Amino acid sequence: PGADQQDGRHTTVLVDGRDVTWLIRAPEVDRNVSVVSAYPEVRRALTAKQRQIAHRYGRGDADRPGIVLVGRDTGTVVVPDAALKLYVDATPEERARRRHRELEKQGKPVDYDQVLADMIRRDRIDSERAVAPLRPADDAIRIDNTGQDAGATLAQAVRVLRQKVASD
Repeated sequence: PGADQQDGRHTTVLVDGRDVTWLIRAPEVDRNVSVVSAYPEVRRALTAKQRQIAHRYGRGDADRPGIVLVGRDTGTVVVPDAALKLYVDATPEERARRRHRELEKQGKPVDYDQVLADMIRRDRIDSERAVAPLRPADDAIRIDNTGQDAGATLAQAVRVLRQKVASD
C-alpha cells in the first residue's frame, strides 16, 4: 500500500490498474467465493495463473526475488514443491473476530454471528470440495495464531524460515 492508503489494508490488489482491494473483501464475495471456486474450470484457470506468478518470481534464488503466496490450496495444489510451506490457521471464532473488526473499520456494519456462520460455512465447503480441498500439505509447518497479532505471527514465521535456511 502507498503512503496515501491509510485504510487498514496490508496489500493492494489491482485489476487492469483499478484498485479492487476492498471490493474483493466484501461480505458478499466472502459468502460466494467457495461456491464459485469449486467449479473445476475456475480452479484450473486460477491455478494456472498462480503457478505463472510463482514461476516468474521463483524461490528467491538466482536472479528472481522470491514470493510469498497465500491461499487455501497453495501448498497442496498450486506450488506443491515450494521450499517452505506454512499452514497458518486460527479458530473460526478468532478469524471471525478479525474479519468483523476489519469490516467495521471500513464502515461496513455487519453482525459478528453472521461473519462467524459465513466463516464456518466457507471452511466446510472448501474442506469438502472434490477439487483442491482445503487441507494442510503433509510437509507444511503449522502455525496456530489464535490470540496473536500480525506482528507475533510474522515473528514466528520468520523464526521458522530461519530454522529452515539453517538446516538446508
